[in-house]
Amino acid sequence: MEIKREDILHLADLSEIRLSDTEVESLGGDLRDIIKYISQLDKLDTSDVEPTYQVFEMENIWRDDTVLEQDATREQLLALTKNEKDNQIKVPKVL
Repeated sequence: MEIKREDILHLADLSEIRLSDTEVESLGGDLRDIIKYISQLDKLDTSDVEPTYQVFEMENIWRDDTVLEQDATREQLLALTKNEKDNQIKVPKVL
């Protein structure tokens, strides 16, 4: 698989990472080595290997979704915050 400079720059742009020309060349070599290493898996004979979907025995533990009475009222909880608007806690933007 050929990895082009444009592909690396596109991945860097998607990741919001700035790369120097030297870093682009180095990363290209690293990616080629990784892909070459992973491509060795294509040579393995897995015809007699059963697919593994889950390694551990796991199951969902369900419980009733019940609302429990609380000691504090909405007004008491809102009084603890610095910023409140429309009966809700106002927080800074995350994005």
